[in-house]
Amino acid sequence: MPDSTTGAVFADAFAAEGEAVLAARDASAQFGIEPVSPAVGAALALAAAGRPAASIVEIGTGVGVSGLWLLRGAPEAQLTTIDIDLDHHQVARGVFAAAGHPKQVRFITGDAREVLPRMNDASYDLVLVDADWESLDGYVESALRLARPGGTVLVARALQAGKVANPARRDRVTVAYRELLKAVRDRADVLAALLPVGDGLLQLVRR
Repeated sequence: MPDSTTGAVFADAFAAEGEAVLAARDASAQFGIEPVSPAVGAALALAAAGRPAASIVEIGTGVGVSGLWLLRGAPEAQLTTIDIDLDHHQVARGVFAAAGHPKQVRFITGDAREVLPRMNDASYDLVLVDADWESLDGYVESALRLARPGGTVLVARALQAGKVANPARRDRVTVAYRELLKAVRDRADVLAALLPVGDGLLQLVRR
């Protein structure tokens, strides 16, 4: 039987990360933030490159790991990144500037639940959701509203490192992601795919 753990480690090693992303990972560790894995980052870059994306929204900045991967895929894109923590944004500004993106990133420091309703409908090519699970459903609905027809919404950590697939796991976080997957699977207004990379990446395309 294939060893999925070994495969995941190999996939992370395959996704080569540059100095800027590695520096952002180090900063994440100092803040106690768990950023997306290298393999998930590579998947984000591919999603951003596919169209390619010209305008991206990121719900949950951390200190820039996922944003750097998105801009690797779409280096000319404008990235709007939202986080409630000012300290995270102060570090992320330096991270993006050091990576050569000093003017491509718009930082909005605030509660995404309050920020997202003020953003324009159908105005973005790609939206990444990587934020607190308590507001997961609302974030995804807002992301789909912000995405242009044909645009992509990505939800990180959608498998919760395999816990979502285990029906015996009934903790609140796992249940929230499991219910999200059930809700989007049969929606007529989106195409959905669940990628077993890292701790799971849900990909939605707005019809």
